[in-house]
Amino acid sequence: MLVIQLILFLMSGGLETHPFYISLTDMYYNEERQQIEIAQKIFWNDMEEALTIASGDQVNFLKPADSKKLESLIKEYILSNNKLEVNGKKVKLTYLGYEIEEDAAWFYMESEKIPDPLEINIHNSILIDDFPTQQNIVNFYKNRQPKSLITRKDKLSGTLKLD
Repeated sequence: MLVIQLILFLMSGGLETHPFYISLTDMYYNEERQQIEIAQKIFWNDMEEALTIASGDQVNFLKPADSKKLESLIKEYILSNNKLEVNGKKVKLTYLGYEIEEDAAWFYMESEKIPDPLEINIHNSILIDDFPTQQNIVNFYKNRQPKSLITRKDKLSGTLKLD
């Protein structure tokens, strides 16, 4: 519990600079809509750096020179670093947008319609190429029951068996 509180403190802007690199992804299976709804919290300054490296142009989240170009860069980056397989089949994700919250930004996605997930393979390589110590915490909720995994440089994917 203490570890979770520390992570939440750091991700809520508890420090000016952060000593380690981490993201938080919450995935919810919406039974009524038969979709996975995804919210991913990433330090926006780390995302700026990753997008600057990827595009070769300086990226500024708070005052973008071209907001449409920024949105396009984010969409491409987010979708290329998040992949899902449900019950052994690849699932298409749709990028919905983002919002800035203090030192971090929330990025939103949703899946196409899928049957009841019994097993989900999650690939999350957000920021790992740019920050070798990056860790990505992924929480998946089905029927309000959480399952979690962490991805990092030596483990970009993981499989969760759901009830």
